[in-house]
Amino acid sequence: MEAKFGDRLIEKRSIDYVPIAERHGKVWHLWPVWFSGDAHLATVATGVVGIALGGNLVWMAIAVVLGSAFGTFFMAFHSTQGPQLGLPQMIQSRPQFGYVGALLVWGVALIAYIGFNAFNQILAAQTVHSLWGADPTVTVLVFALLAVSLAVVGYDLIHLAQRFIAYVLIAALLVFTVAVLMKAHLPPEQMDLGDFRAVPFLAQFFAAASYQIAWSIYVSDYSRYLPRDVGVGASFWWTFLGGFVGGAWTMLVGTLSAALFPTLEVATALRTAADQVMPGYGKPLLLCSLLGLLTITSLNFYGASLTLLSVVDSLKPSRPTLAKRVLTLAIATVAASGIALASSQNFVAKFGEFLAVLLYLFTPWTAINLVDFYIVRKGHYSVREIFNAHGMYGRWSWRGLLAYGVGFVAMIPFFSTESWKGPVAKALGGADIAMLVGLPLSALVYIWACRSMDLEADRRQAYAADIGLDPDSVAEPGH
Repeated sequence: MEAKFGDRLIEKRSIDYVPIAERHGKVWHLWPVWFSGDAHLATVATGVVGIALGGNLVWMAIAVVLGSAFGTFFMAFHSTQGPQLGLPQMIQSRPQFGYVGALLVWGVALIAYIGFNAFNQILAAQTVHSLWGADPTVTVLVFALLAVSLAVVGYDLIHLAQRFIAYVLIAALLVFTVAVLMKAHLPPEQMDLGDFRAVPFLAQFFAAASYQIAWSIYVSDYSRYLPRDVGVGASFWWTFLGGFVGGAWTMLVGTLSAALFPTLEVATALRTAADQVMPGYGKPLLLCSLLGLLTITSLNFYGASLTLLSVVDSLKPSRPTLAKRVLTLAIATVAASGIALASSQNFVAKFGEFLAVLLYLFTPWTAINLVDFYIVRKGHYSVREIFNAHGMYGRWSWRGLLAYGVGFVAMIPFFSTESWKGPVAKALGGADIAMLVGLPLSALVYIWACRSMDLEADRRQAYAADIGLDPDSVAEPGH
């Protein structure tokens, strides 16, 4: 069984199945995980993207709210898969892409984990330097060490830390929000509804959506220990509540700070804005945001470890062990820290482009994974066959790979980044609507490709393979 924090032991499981007998926790525990997961400085930076491109506050705020709701919708549906399957998110891609084919999406996930943590460490260094003048290199390394230590202990400590930090952050954000509403004096042009600019609006909308969808690659990692009977609706709404409120609220703090002080870096702008509406509040608010940044960095390291273990298992099937989990955590930490130390200039521009690239890479996967779970196989999978290198899901699944490829290629003309703009994006003045093309197309191609599947036989085979999977439980296998 998983070791509890109180036992001073660390989590033993990694990518392997969590038996029914080991399930624990309450479904409402999901909201603080994702509220705290979003209420930190990297999310503040996401809310700056549209302002940096010339948008005004009122329209960028609308884009933040709509984009956050759109992205969190998909992310929350992935969360419901955890209790049903008892597996981490990425290993669940094997039925759609194959035992080896899933390496495609795992590679994308690793880029996200390492990239986000590199940006998080840069932000932490900026913040600590702003607060105490500390050396950025030392901060990057100490911050990484603290975050990975939490990830080593694992699931239960992460949940506990997120619950504690959620209440701290709610109090800090409430104080700031009330002070802003009472005292902030914004330039009239920032509140002009007549000054709508499509490119900044779409950039901010899809930056917010991408940021939220990016959690999809590991959201069920933090619901997989919950009892199977928590229900799809409950796990969806508790995840959506935490992710949407935490994400939109924190992004709006960034949007407001950037509108007030457009020339300052993210951490400095937030501190200055807080001090303006409540003298002396800048430092405490930054410190609270730093706590949230620390724990989400830990979540990213934890997810990177599980994904690396999945990669290793696909290349050479082996039993996951604690030593292997710690080793993969160390590899992820070194990679993210190296990038952070080598790249810290022009932060907001780089972060905005990184979010755009993530959106392109995750869009086909999220469509295929959700369609397979909710429409095609309807949650009926074999846990044992997911770990069988020559099992029913095959080495390569042409259906998932085809749908991913078609969806991604179809988005290319709509890509819009600083480095490259597709012909359609140029015709639209730089507006980026690629996600609106890739999401439905990938889903439709996958559904079309699955017409040749004998789903009844697939379900029977999954059920038969998992007989005896949970000898201490009367729950039906094959889910």
